[in-house]
Formats: sequence, structure tokens, C-alpha cells
Amino acid sequence: MNIKGFTFSAVEAAIKKPGRKDLALIVSDVPAVAAAVFTTSAVKAAPVLLSAERIAGGTAQALLVNSGNANACTGDNGMTVARETSRLVAEGLGISPDLLQVSSTGVIGVQMPLDRFTAAIPALIDGRASGTFDDVAAAIMTTDTFAKMETGSGEAGGVGYTVAGIAKGAGMIMPNMATMLSFIITDAAVEPEFLQQAFRRAVDVSFNAITVDGDMSTNDTCLIMANGMAGNPDITEGSAEGNAFAVILNTVLLSLAQQIVRDGEGATKFVEIRITGAASDADAKRAALAIANSSLVKTAFFGQDANWGRIFAAVGYSGAEVDQTRLSLSFDDVCMARNGVFAGDDAEARGTAVLKQKEFTVSVDLGIGSGTATMYTSDLTHAYISINADYRS
Repeated sequence: MNIKGFTFSAVEAAIKKPGRKDLALIVSDVPAVAAAVFTTSAVKAAPVLLSAERIAGGTAQALLVNSGNANACTGDNGMTVARETSRLVAEGLGISPDLLQVSSTGVIGVQMPLDRFTAAIPALIDGRASGTFDDVAAAIMTTDTFAKMETGSGEAGGVGYTVAGIAKGAGMIMPNMATMLSFIITDAAVEPEFLQQAFRRAVDVSFNAITVDGDMSTNDTCLIMANGMAGNPDITEGSAEGNAFAVILNTVLLSLAQQIVRDGEGATKFVEIRITGAASDADAKRAALAIANSSLVKTAFFGQDANWGRIFAAVGYSGAEVDQTRLSLSFDDVCMARNGVFAGDDAEARGTAVLKQKEFTVSVDLGIGSGTATMYTSDLTHAYISINADYRS
């Protein structure tokens, strides 16, 4: 990966159990323009509280992240551990602790083993000489079955730059900020206010447009750092280069978000939900979310059952403005119902064939206005229950 001014490291700290790298570090050579969004849950992990406090200044230089323990619902000791681990790493890097973001993922309610961090931090700092972004992507995995990564590149003022991102997540996935952990880095120089705006817009159409199980975590975090070491002139709002940067950022985040859905715990289907004809975009999103989160709909996807009535039912209770005589629904290009009425047995057979695919699109036209929304979801399977019934063991 051709990105300037960042180093990476990952080590085994045995935070939950030995046998894999579970503590990682991303460091910029210089303080970077930064932005982040966090879970909107009222129950927030210690690293979320600490990082939100620090990111308010709009600058960050490093990220310390662990898997295996969420450091959530751990009281005053949890915050003490978050501050102390970040202090130790910042001291080793020779930077202010205020420039260090902290993130955790794993089991909720278990005290973080500070001694294991303390023992692993020297090797973590030294490991930046040979570590890679791939190492960090692997170290943050929990129930993920593969590491999630994406890159994009652009040019500003004749100077090339790179945008790269990683994410983790397979369960406890539902919109309302981000729904997992994701870290984005770029060597582009970006005007701070524009970075904030472009980043939040990109999150809204990516991580805030996915759901696996309707559950939100205590630790959800999405962070971006732009260190400017590519050497380009600042990218600004409204310029052609700003528009291009926003497209690249959207593409990277959407790819990561879709990878999370494809890796949904126990999932066998990737489903795009498209709503058109709503009274407003907000109404369209209400309808899309109701469909995407419906257990009845998701189990029908798993069973390859073209039960379009469950989808209409979800739209009906979504809170969106609905006139059932105007509703139409398709699986890919197969119309299952028009103006609220079943399209017939031929549609049933063709729709069932669509649902046998690993990926397909459900399109619902409310027939009322011009509001639209797109969300991404997975099916609900026996395996999801098995994974989450013994997650802590």
C-alpha cells in the first residue's frame, strides 16, 4: 500500500486468551487532521468516552486498539485503564496522550487486564519497523471470518494521494453512527472542516446504512486521520478535487460497510434494500430499516421463501407514510406485487429463483413521492444463534 507517513504494529497480548495478535497500533509521523463518530448508545465504553473527549480538538496522531475485551461497563477502573494504556503508548512514541485515540472491541463487562497491556506495549512500539496495515486489520477481528480492507487513490494539485481503511464487525450491527470499528487513514492534505463534513456524509451512506441483527454496540467507532504527507495543496469543499476526494472516501467506506454485511454472523445472503417513491428520504429510510431488521423477512431470505407479504407488513409498521394501493415490490427484476396486489404464480416461481442467489436486491416503490433510501442487510440463520449463544466461552 502506497501511503505516506503512517506506521503500523500488532502483537499478541493475550487480552482474552493467547494464540493470536490482539493489540494494534497506527501512528502518523506528524499530527493529523482527524474526525470521528461514535455509538449513539447511552451506554458507552471507556475508550469511546476518552476518545470522544480527545477528538474534539480535531487532531490525532495515533490509535491504540485491542480486541478481546470491550472495556465497557467497567466503571472507574475501565477509564483508568484506558488513560493509563494510552499514557504508556504516548510516552513510548514521544507524543502527547491527547493525540492518542483508544478503541476496544470484545466482551462487555469484563475488567481490562492492564498488566497484559503493560507487558506488550514495548514490543508493540518496536514492531512499527515491520508491521503492516493488514496486521492491524487482522488484530481487531472478533467473530469476523475475514479481515476487511479497502483502498482508493486520487490526485490533488498534481500530487497523488491514497485513502485506506479497515473495519471489523459481523454482529451487533445496526445503524446510528457507525456500527462497528473502522479506521480510515489518508496522506492527503484536507481542509479540516471539509474533512469533517465529507466524513460524516460518507458514514451516513455506508455504516449508517447497514444492519445485520439490529443491535448497536457500546464501542462503535469510526475514525479518520489525514496527515497531509502526500504534499498536495489542501483539498477544500466545492472544488473539483474536493468532489473527487468525497467520491473516493464514499467508495472506501461503502466497500467496508458492505464487507461487514457479507460477513454477518451466520449470514448466507447479502441483500440490498431499495426504497423509492416515499414521501421523504427520512420516510424511505424508515421503511428500508423496518424491512432490513425484520426477523420474519430475514428468515424468509434464509429459507429462500419469496414471502413478499412480510415485506409489505414491515413497510406498514415502519412509520413511513403508506398507501397500500400504491405499493409495488420486486426481487431483482421480478415484480412480485403491483399496487398492493400479488403478481401471480409465475412471479412466485421466478422470485423464488432470485432468492436462491447469494446476493439480490429488494425494491419497494411506495408510489407517493420522490423520497429514496438504500440499506444493506443479511439473512438470519441457525448459525447466528449458535455463534451468539456461546460468544463468551
